[in-house]
Amino acid sequence: MNVGQLAALACLWEVSASKPGNVHRAADFDDLTFVDFATSAVAIIPALDAAAAGARLGETVLRAVRATREAVATNTNLGTVLLMSPLAMAAGEPLREGVSRVLRSLDKEDVRLVYEAIRLAGPGGMDRVEEADIQGEPPDDLLHAMRLAADRDLVARQYVNGFAEIFDVALPALAEGQGCGWPLGHAIVHAQMRLMSEYPDSLVARKCGAAVARQSAAMAGAVIAAGLPGDVAYENALADFDFWLRSDGHRRNPGTTADLLAASLFAALVSGAIALPARFYRSQARRTENKAPLLPKLIP
Repeated sequence: MNVGQLAALACLWEVSASKPGNVHRAADFDDLTFVDFATSAVAIIPALDAAAAGARLGETVLRAVRATREAVATNTNLGTVLLMSPLAMAAGEPLREGVSRVLRSLDKEDVRLVYEAIRLAGPGGMDRVEEADIQGEPPDDLLHAMRLAADRDLVARQYVNGFAEIFDVALPALAEGQGCGWPLGHAIVHAQMRLMSEYPDSLVARKCGAAVARQSAAMAGAVIAAGLPGDVAYENALADFDFWLRSDGHRRNPGTTADLLAASLFAALVSGAIALPARFYRSQARRTENKAPLLPKLIP
């Protein structure tokens, strides 16, 4: 597969996993569906291919966002595109070092085009800020703008710390799941719980406040403490967490964590850490043997 196809596959894997609080193949929102995310995954292929062939970051992000907005009616993937673009530009070299090289190379034109892309995508929950506001004049340095936002946005933080949460938390969590022999869908949910427990989701924080984001992190930690995928206690805790995340009109949707997971899956595919073909689901027979519930609980 080429780089654009791997990016699309990573997006499809991320949205197909039954992650608490997110859209997936069995759970849509009123204004955002599984098909919207699947369509967006296809839309970004040419932009990510161009990034691997030498396109600049700003033009990659803007091209991907434009293609997405031509295909779907709302923002589905701005954070994912912002994270995948440096990874695509670093494909073919040691990935962590390559991402650092890309981030050091950004110029004023990259900032201008990224700001245009963010305005076009129209992400929710963004308040006005005094310096480097997205509706104002773009600064000369994109990393400076990301530094200003790093405390309130996990995607911005990746630009500041060299994608640390992706390389140091999400990728090891995915590898742990693979090492345990779990299907990829279970490993993705496990990685979601790891990320959320250590780094409260910044979209939840923007929409619902820091206290709710911290509560969601504590609940993710409780899922991890309950056991392993397939254990009844784990599955019950996961279902309870899913119910809680969805019980406020989807305002508790951990969308930033989903962006980091999509980018992490892309990094794993580009680096060869996940090889194809991959087993995504556990068989019905295996689930029955473990006596885990086949459907999530609807009531805590």
